[in-house]
Amino acid sequence: MKSVLTALALTTVLGAAVPALAADAEVGKQAPAFTLKDEAGKEHSLEQYKGKLVVLEWTNPGCPFVQRHYKATTMSNTLKGFDANKVVWLAIDSTASNTPDKSAAWKKEKGFSYPVLQDPEGKVGHAYGAKTTPHMYVIDEKGVLRYAGAIDDDPRGKSDKAAVNHVKTTVDALLGGKAVPASTTEPYGCSVKYKS
Repeated sequence: MKSVLTALALTTVLGAAVPALAADAEVGKQAPAFTLKDEAGKEHSLEQYKGKLVVLEWTNPGCPFVQRHYKATTMSNTLKGFDANKVVWLAIDSTASNTPDKSAAWKKEKGFSYPVLQDPEGKVGHAYGAKTTPHMYVIDEKGVLRYAGAIDDDPRGKSDKAAVNHVKTTVDALLGGKAVPASTTEPYGCSVKYKS
């Protein structure tokens, strides 16, 4: 009887773990499809951007790491370096307590142009395995995930050397038909405040 209970317990544990692992987006494979509304109520789907590179940025304005990058204009400066006809930047907020009004106010305050997609249920965040804010993903023109990880290699913004911007190097490599220098890095920042 004990062995049966043990087997059942293991099955339950493994059964709970496998879907979570399987749900995470995997570099080199097709990125999970999604359709989300932005802060103004406009729908955005990954499918509609096929043919372009798509940068996804998990964000939360309340996170000190995100605040530091927006104060330093890291995201908008990175986007400025890309050809707007070839690269799309989408922020996604999977914070359970977020609302479109909060995203609109933050966007206005910071003065950036890209949409902030609303994911308060956390479905897309979980599908990608987004763990931190910021957590960055780059998807190629065929919908294949080519990078997942940090925005750069300077989590505290205190390095004496210029930070390596992983998103920029990935997009530049893809646009130039070259191999991506690092397809994954360890994301840093605040944990995504998913609905529990």
